[in-house]
Amino acid sequence: MEDCINGIVESIVFKSEDTGYVVSKIRMEKEVVSAVGVVPFMREGQHVRLKGQWVIHKQFGRQFNIEEYEEILPSSIKGIERYLATGIIRGIGPITAKRLVERFKENTLDILDTDIEKIKSVEGIGEKKFEIIKESYIEQRELKDIIMFFQGHGMSTNQCIKVYKTFGENSKDIITENPYILSDEISGIGFLTADRIAKSLGIEPTSPFRVQSGIRYILNQFSSSGNTFMPKDELIRETSKLLGATPQMVEESLYNLTLDSKIKVEKIDGVDSVFALPYYYCELGVTNRIITLSMENFRSINSDIEFEVGVFEKKYNIKFAPSQKEAIVGAFENGIEIITGGPGTGKTTIIKAIIEIYENNNMKVVLGAPTGRAAKRMSESTGREAKTIHRLLEMGVSEEGKSFYKLGESEPLEADVIIIDEASMIDIMLMHSLLKAIKLGTRVIIVGDVDQLPSVGAGNVLKDLIESKFIKVVRLKDIFRQGKESLIVTNAHKINNGEMPILNRRDGDFFFENREDVNEILNTIIDLINRRLPKFNTTWDKFRDIQILTPTRKGLLGVQNLNNELQEVLNPKSKNKREKELKDVIFREGDKVMQTKNNYSLKWVRINGEGENEGVGVFNGDMGFIESINEEDKTLTVIFDDERKVIYDYIYLDELELAYAITIHKSQGSEFKVIITPAFMGSPLLMNKNLLYTAITRAKELVVVVGIPKALQYMITNDKSVSRYSSLKNRILDITSNEIFSE
Repeated sequence: MEDCINGIVESIVFKSEDTGYVVSKIRMEKEVVSAVGVVPFMREGQHVRLKGQWVIHKQFGRQFNIEEYEEILPSSIKGIERYLATGIIRGIGPITAKRLVERFKENTLDILDTDIEKIKSVEGIGEKKFEIIKESYIEQRELKDIIMFFQGHGMSTNQCIKVYKTFGENSKDIITENPYILSDEISGIGFLTADRIAKSLGIEPTSPFRVQSGIRYILNQFSSSGNTFMPKDELIRETSKLLGATPQMVEESLYNLTLDSKIKVEKIDGVDSVFALPYYYCELGVTNRIITLSMENFRSINSDIEFEVGVFEKKYNIKFAPSQKEAIVGAFENGIEIITGGPGTGKTTIIKAIIEIYENNNMKVVLGAPTGRAAKRMSESTGREAKTIHRLLEMGVSEEGKSFYKLGESEPLEADVIIIDEASMIDIMLMHSLLKAIKLGTRVIIVGDVDQLPSVGAGNVLKDLIESKFIKVVRLKDIFRQGKESLIVTNAHKINNGEMPILNRRDGDFFFENREDVNEILNTIIDLINRRLPKFNTTWDKFRDIQILTPTRKGLLGVQNLNNELQEVLNPKSKNKREKELKDVIFREGDKVMQTKNNYSLKWVRINGEGENEGVGVFNGDMGFIESINEEDKTLTVIFDDERKVIYDYIYLDELELAYAITIHKSQGSEFKVIITPAFMGSPLLMNKNLLYTAITRAKELVVVVGIPKALQYMITNDKSVSRYSSLKNRILDITSNEIFSE
């Protein structure tokens, strides 16, 4: 039987920003009672009417379980003044509240609700202040209505706020008509959540909205694994399984999506294949631009390059191997060149030589890399400024919150030569944006290690470009003299060749800790980072210099569990450190964190004054530390490695995760003094040579592999990896196989 209580909210004991769940104390006429429930707008001082049931909690005793919540607005002049003076509406404080009730008496709240323009006549409310009050009042009223409605259909408070910010006052109508728009438009709401909400709203399982959204969900999931397209038959099969729909129903929706130009179907190697439009057009764009840039005439250099290479060798007392010299000379003879090779093969020295020779001939060289860490390394190794590709293209955010690049076809990069490092990390969309902004006649030099893992984003760009055999490619095999003493370099090449590495040599920089059990591996990793390695080398900072890299996210040795264990040891709970809990993650001041998706609208300021002082954009893989948590402002501040300071509203915290341990894939383009990585038996698609090679090439001073000898042997001999569906190579070959290109 439902009960009803009426009283004043005396205190809020607990409130979850994520779910809106509240534990409160309600003062009734004769007693103070505990009331709990999802009531995100409950505040201290409110007069409320609550419907629900009395329950007995094992730990906290008798409490009222709230099922319906209604705020009883004050009717007396004094009550209205007190209510407004609490700051419930931005722009109205105690003085303005007093003036409002003096002017409108008992009708004050009705005026705000039905004829808010009238408050302009009140002393102290100018046009600017009026707009603040109006916006706050309308937003609060609309948002409250939306949250109360959608929470009844299983949406969290944060999700409701994101919905309101995207769709505004029409949110209820838009979502009620097509709940699946949530998975297309709202970060953090996927198809499965939208599907649950749709069911709650009474949407039929056979709704075309549902089937089409399911198709796009499966296609996007496939793209998130690195593919630019999906075989049609496989897409139909997976979508039918997900939705419980017939293949005929899915095929019909596929046909309608194609008619509406929302997807593209094309034969690749004779198989009907389905593209999400962004990847389709990016592959076309990259293909056309690569061919055009390769064939365009470029500014010639009136200089003897062989002679200049010799000058560089004498200046730095080095001797280039034939392949290294070929790479340098090729950078002056070709419109586009790819230089690929493993660690220690001299890529950095080659880049320096190319830059110096071009600069000696008064030509402008621009340097770029996919990530902030990679750009920083490039700057340090060349002594010249290198920027992320996003910064090179002058990324910005529109008033609608959409990202854009200022530089493109109509306003290209000003450069004679563009050198891009760590190219294995570049996905098809970023490569498309970059090539669009390179004007014809500009030379492009692409440098990377094709044996590393491919990009996190969709595409297999570097490998496809190399295998198209249309661009000049130089493969570096010789290990440069400086790297020969390093077992990291030697073992990287051994592993890449399928050979066992040299382990545990005295005074070496590559060690293997034999542990036969996953619990022993976990305990050893924790002891290494927390005690043994900082003791072995006191210059190593356990937070900044030592990084755990693991193949997987789940399991005892996956990212999630490792981070929980390491946080407890390296940054334990303390009364001096504020915390914020989000689902199953606790963020604590001092924690090492990583951004997990590109957010083009987050603003940053640089705290050291070097380089650009402010900008927008935080990207997948950016790492930093939590400086502070402000519960009052509902914000968390992170200082990233490149000294960018970013303030996160709580609604964006689902884009952050702890980073004491990260996946090997996320480590691409980064370099750490010390790498610790586990070797254990797992999925053959994860435990492979490619992954291990990528992990150890991230280390600058020391590698420690902890694990099972049999697992290490298996990884080195296992050359299986997840193959990607990508048609860039096919497209280039289709065009360049024409007779005009073979002459």
